[in-house]
Amino acid sequence: MSKIIRIGTRDSELALWQAKIVQSLLENLGHKTQLVPVKSTGDLVLDKPLYELGITGIFTRTLDIAMLNHDIDIAVHSLKDVPTVLPKGIVQAAVLKRGNVNDTLVFKNNEEFLSSKEAVIATGSLRRRAQWLNRFPTHTIVDLRGNVNSRLQKLENHEDWNGAIFAAAGIGRIGIRPEEAINLDWMIPAPAQGAIMITALAEDEFVLSACKELNHEETEICTTIEREFLNKLEGGCTAPIGALAYIKDEEINFKGVLLSVDGSKRIDVTRVKKLGEHHDMAEFCANFVIERGGKRLMDTIKNSNKEINVYSTKSFTEDQRLLFHEKVTVESSDFIKISLNRIHPRFLKNEIQNVIITSKNAVEALLTNFSPIELQFKNIYCVGRRTKRLVETKIGKVIHFENNAKKLANYLIDYMEGTEVTYFCSDLRLDDLPTILEKNNIKVTEVEAYQTKYDGIKVANTVESVMFYSPSTVESFVQKNNTEVIAFCIGETTANEAKKHFSDVRISKVPTVESVIELVNEHYI
Repeated sequence: MSKIIRIGTRDSELALWQAKIVQSLLENLGHKTQLVPVKSTGDLVLDKPLYELGITGIFTRTLDIAMLNHDIDIAVHSLKDVPTVLPKGIVQAAVLKRGNVNDTLVFKNNEEFLSSKEAVIATGSLRRRAQWLNRFPTHTIVDLRGNVNSRLQKLENHEDWNGAIFAAAGIGRIGIRPEEAINLDWMIPAPAQGAIMITALAEDEFVLSACKELNHEETEICTTIEREFLNKLEGGCTAPIGALAYIKDEEINFKGVLLSVDGSKRIDVTRVKKLGEHHDMAEFCANFVIERGGKRLMDTIKNSNKEINVYSTKSFTEDQRLLFHEKVTVESSDFIKISLNRIHPRFLKNEIQNVIITSKNAVEALLTNFSPIELQFKNIYCVGRRTKRLVETKIGKVIHFENNAKKLANYLIDYMEGTEVTYFCSDLRLDDLPTILEKNNIKVTEVEAYQTKYDGIKVANTVESVMFYSPSTVESFVQKNNTEVIAFCIGETTANEAKKHFSDVRISKVPTVESVIELVNEHYI
């Protein structure tokens, strides 16, 4: 008696359609078959986007378990849903000839919204979301989950939605592609999109032999390259990665893309190789992306699922973000906003003998109002090494600098020429410097060069530590947050303000952002 091949499949209309195609092909070869439908986690949990579930192979895991338990002999999948590394004991038995690889936009009424600043597009795919926002950054993306039929119905039911994105192969295979639909040729599809794949147990020689006759070699070559590219980037359904390979005139053409989740950053790669010389193609293209900022993007995407434990009250550069220890999951934003003031020319009528500049913001304000040649300062005194560097680059030589205003004031008492000084400051400047100088009979002319505005937010409950860079950032933070945190501070002046609110206050060795980062890393080792 010949063996009955039990075909495992999800029970959605599309999955059943795919399984029945495989069933028909096997039966045409003389094999007996039986369909075994099962539900997956991806079908049961519909209230969250796939990328929020944090599971790779969410549509395949249930079938993998059924196969390892010998409840089914083969499983039929959309290859784009299958993890790049299969469970031990399970192998790829065949890939059918590929269908339409494109993504398709199903829209309402007409396509005029594509040229509008505002539109609402539905998709549950991080890759489609990122590519759409890269092309239409002002549009709004809403989550869309469920089987193909239910997603089309949701689009119909939501009056404010302009369109939704589907795999062209999916809506085409079950014959429900609406007339109001266009293929998105510019959108790079998911690796192996449009391909149907069969898995089986590595030990089942009978089934492997039967499925081998269904394999389409060209599709297998192209989808293997795409999935190797995905694997090298360490991506899954939680990363915005697209890849497409196709064969033309005995050459393999490949294009791939990695994007940030919001679509603001994009790294593309293209490659053409002769058929037969393509075996390093995926690795070359993945390394190309990684070397051009791909690793940084992937690390950011991976960390986005971790709970934030450190918050910075000043936005980081990408280079600064890379300095953090792997145990640190950091978020940052500017807790103060700077507004440069108009400085009246009367303050610069004559050469000023003594000038105090305590921040780079004051330097920017001066250079916004005057040309460098108009800034005739005989003696310039600064707070901070970086302020000194900027002054000497843009204005002139700095006579002396200190790491905080109080130290600078004490220096000026002993060494400053004359008894008058002009202080270019913020509207929220501390009293230490002018108070100390005036007590020692030094007249201080204050010029408000810029305004500091509080712009803090309430941080997540998971935040244990906060990085502060000025007394103003501390004040801005406590306006919106009343939780006890470890305060990592850039200098003594900032720390003094932090001590009014927090019991654990730590000061960096030198007053730089990088030194504060080092302080954080030491704590989380």
